[in-house]
Parts: sequence; structure tokens; C-alpha cells
Amino acid sequence: MGIPLGDEDVRELGAPIVNMSIIVLNFAVFIIGLAAPWLIVPGSRSYSDVIAALGMVPAYVVAGERLYTIFTSMFLHGSWAHILGNMLYLYIFGDNIESILGKVRYVILYIASGLGAVVFHVASIAFMPSEALINAALSSANPWMIPAVGASGAISGVLGAYALLIPFSRVRMLTFWGWFPLVLNVPASIFIGFWFIYQLIMGLATSVSGVSAGIAFWAHVGGFLTGVALAPLLVDKRRLGLALRILLLKTYY
Repeated sequence: MGIPLGDEDVRELGAPIVNMSIIVLNFAVFIIGLAAPWLIVPGSRSYSDVIAALGMVPAYVVAGERLYTIFTSMFLHGSWAHILGNMLYLYIFGDNIESILGKVRYVILYIASGLGAVVFHVASIAFMPSEALINAALSSANPWMIPAVGASGAISGVLGAYALLIPFSRVRMLTFWGWFPLVLNVPASIFIGFWFIYQLIMGLATSVSGVSAGIAFWAHVGGFLTGVALAPLLVDKRRLGLALRILLLKTYY
């Protein structure tokens, strides 16, 4: 695993206006939520109140209540590290997928992947072994009542589409050999493939043990698989062909 620094972009197909707008919106919600939470949720005194009101609580959603939080939770983040990490991935990988799908279809992929992430997250709790549920309750809190927030489920869908549509695009990543930093160029299929395997392993470990690191790994898995499933249905073949030619030229010349 490593930290992505950049990729081979295909912005010749158009500026990633939607992707940048999503990034700006996420930062705006986070900063306003910290500085003036009452502007987002009237009566709120802190950002914690905003998360409590707009975060996706599995128990409520399963009961058919507060269904709007399925969408609002995609634009909330728990910390600066949380939002910076998510927006870094979205900035690097989202522009190419918007260029290939087109703006409207990109929005559909993004939102649908977020919904897929919610389904997998809720299902992971519902099918968690009873012993693991007890461990979860003892170690932190009832997982049914913990608000889930973040754009990572939707972004995982973008990664899934990226790995499927342009797997050979090169990703520049920062990793470490001991204490020495290394910058490597690897195919997107390798970088994203290792990322997905890690999410899957950690999701299984969380489900078996009931001990969570505060990360909804199954939401990432669900978002990724949704992106993989929808990408062939949403792709604009003409734009994909142009993108592939652009990437081939950048790779070999």
C-alpha cells in the first residue's frame, strides 16, 4: 500500500467540473460544520450535533426512518485526516472517470456507489456473528447506533470504475522501504487491486472479531463492487476509446 500522488489524466476530454464541485462541497460542509454548525443544522452547537443529525445510523435506516441521511452522510467527515484522505483519492481518480462517463453519468455512479456502500455496511452488521456483536458493544458502542459518515463509499465506486475501465493507467505513489521514501509508478490495476484486497481482509477481520478501527471497510467493498457493476452500463464507449488512445500515447511517448 502507498499514498497516491497522481495519475495519467485525460483532461483533454474536458475539465472535471463535477468532480471538483464535489470536492469543494465536501470541504465547505466540513469547514462550515466546524465554524458555524447551526448554519447546517439549526440549533446545533457543535459539529458533533451535525453528525448526530445527518450521519447515517443503521438502526434508523433499517426501520425506514431518517432515510435522507443515506445521502447527507456522504458529505460529512469525522476529522481533517478523514476528509483530506478522501478528497485526495477523489481528486486523483475522479477526474478521469468523469471524463470517460460524462458529467451526468458520473454523478449517477458516485451517488449509486454511495448507496451500495450503505447496503453493504448495514448488511455487515446484520450478518455479524452474535459473539462479534457482543465484542463490538463491549469495545465501543452498539454498531447499529454509530453514525456512519464519509464520502469513501462513493469514492470506492470511482476506484472500481477506474480499475475496470483504464486498468493500465499509471499511478504515481509514495511508499517506504524501511525509513526511505520511494516514489513508484504502478498500473492502476495493481494499486487499486491491493487497496481492495486490504479493505476485504479488514472487513472480514472486523466481522469475525467485532473489533472495529472506526472504519467501515464493508462500505468500501460495497461501493467498489457497485462501481465495477455500473461502469460498463454507464460508460460512453466513444469517450472511453478517446481516453484509451490518450493514455496509450502518454504511456509510450
